Amino acid sequence: MDAGVGVTALLVAAARAIEARRPDALARDAYAECFVRAAPVSACWPVSLEEVPRGDADPVWGRLARYFGLRTRVLDDALRSAARAGTRQFVLLGAGLDTRAFRLDWPSGSTVWEVDRPGVLGFKERVLGEAGAVPSAGRVPVPVDLRGDWAAALLGAGLDPGLPVAWLAEGLLLYLPADAERRLIAVVDELSAPGSMLGYEVKLLKEARAVRDSPVYAEARERLGVDLLALFDGDPRPDSAADLAGRGWRTEVGTPYDHVRRYGRGPRPEPDDALAANRWVFAVKGAAGVSRW
Repeated sequence: MDAGVGVTALLVAAARAIEARRPDALARDAYAECFVRAAPVSACWPVSLEEVPRGDADPVWGRLARYFGLRTRVLDDALRSAARAGTRQFVLLGAGLDTRAFRLDWPSGSTVWEVDRPGVLGFKERVLGEAGAVPSAGRVPVPVDLRGDWAAALLGAGLDPGLPVAWLAEGLLLYLPADAERRLIAVVDELSAPGSMLGYEVKLLKEARAVRDSPVYAEARERLGVDLLALFDGDPRPDSAADLAGRGWRTEVGTPYDHVRRYGRGPRPEPDDALAANRWVFAVKGAAGVSRW
């Protein structure tokens, strides 16, 4: 796997593996454990809560893993909602080790495009091939760096901008410079017919020193070698929800805790909270309103 952001993909995969083994799992990913075990950097990481001495009290494998489990389910449901509305084109930007093309029950005629760096997708192809995974939709990997001309690559891979598209940028925008985020929003809008959906995650504010010293960040860095704060872009964030609204999208911005209340489980607020600045944004182009996902 690549260094840096690639390691965070393994962290999220381990969180999905832990979530999958909970009796009340919000999402089940049968392939997450395969990714964790296949990469030397993560081969010894836990893949079930029973392997974590502090259980849910552990800042990384308890609290942060619950966060990623909840995020997985919320975005799963956003795609399901788009499919029920008739969308059959689905694009995962910065797809990482996402296995939605394999584990969700897609309507007939659905295609899932996975856009990410060649190294990430190559690792993913190898592991899924060894696991005998079979996609439940048409699946098209698009190996391209999102800093390059990914729109041309996506169109060349068969995306039809004349039809609605459901886009996900799960965790991606946290790592992009502000200008790159603006360009991504502009390209998504250009390639989106009315009825298209976009879901993404951002941090709207730079976190205070006490938050940056919180156990979630400190223990991920010290125990796993994953320095999340070093990966997050430090520039002031653009207001992409307002940008989308100006382009004719209806947007809904919420906190993870809004969804904790909806689903009845997930991380709870705490002092100097590393999750408090996170916002989950959903937008629909040319719609009268946005349903709660």
